Amino acid sequence: MVDVAVLAGVSTQTVSRVANGSPDVRAATRRHVIAAMNELGYRPNSAARALRRGSFRTIGVITFSLSSLGNMRTLEAIALHAAQQDFAITLIPVTAPTQTGIQGAFSRLGELAVDAVIAIMEVHLLDTATVTLPPGVKVVVVDSDAGEQYSVVDTDQIDGTGRAVKHLLDLGHATVWHVAGPKESVTSERRAAAWRTTLTAAGRSVPPVVRGDWSADSGYAAGLRLADEAGCTAVFASNDHMALGLLRAFREKGKAVPEDISLVGFDDVPEASSFTPPLTTVRQNFADVGKQCVDNVLQQIRTNTTEPGATIVPARLVIRQSTAAPGSGSPTAADATWRFIK
Repeated sequence: MVDVAVLAGVSTQTVSRVANGSPDVRAATRRHVIAAMNELGYRPNSAARALRRGSFRTIGVITFSLSSLGNMRTLEAIALHAAQQDFAITLIPVTAPTQTGIQGAFSRLGELAVDAVIAIMEVHLLDTATVTLPPGVKVVVVDSDAGEQYSVVDTDQIDGTGRAVKHLLDLGHATVWHVAGPKESVTSERRAAAWRTTLTAAGRSVPPVVRGDWSADSGYAAGLRLADEAGCTAVFASNDHMALGLLRAFREKGKAVPEDISLVGFDDVPEASSFTPPLTTVRQNFADVGKQCVDNVLQQIRTNTTEPGATIVPARLVIRQSTAAPGSGSPTAADATWRFIK
């Protein structure tokens, strides 16, 4: 800093003000100081600045699944929005969702010095671990069941599922079968409960749940079974990858979609519009979830408050060509475009 001050012909206090973005520096002086910084290769010492400010401008992100589409797209949005706010992120993947693994992840974040933590995991995993954080570290959890203990951001899983099931019922299907995710997943169980509630409220019979594990292979296995179920004309899959497996199984079993069986997924993966036929699905706004997570923790940091509560991001039903009225035959040309149902 002294070298920059000498080269620019200013005081070290002026260099400090420029480095910290203070507006109390004349434009011409700022240009001279920045030119001197560039010439000397000067970079502010982030560790020293953190000690002076009492903050690190870093958000820790903990997640136990980097293969999940939702987790990856949420993480991408968190990283991009944090950078726009001049914050860095430190990612700690949890290799196994166990008490030891989660405790270790939070401990490592404490050692790495962060101002806040965003946990992209279901709250029951946090509840099973005795998590301790340094004083003042703020927390946001991406799971709507955590609203009583933590500040929460999540997609409206219940409304999204309800829209999917109602869409199929409105087309005239007597009931809707469901291919759920794994039973240990709270997200899977929440969607299954919303599916069941929607059918019951409509006075429809509730078929037995068919289980998958989020993979296309498990959807394929479920599809082979459902293709042989008498009266199965509509299926709601808990994610798009399982829906892809269902499409393959139905095709192999001689069941046309949507002429024989209508199909709705959940997520709206980038490839969903290229499935055969293009998939009707529930779109999760992962970008908005990630942005809201960052905005939430930054608000906590600025106000030094931590209040439990939920920010629920709406889901949208995207209608494509995988759904039709039962026995309606081939989709018409008018059905060839997809649309949002708000």
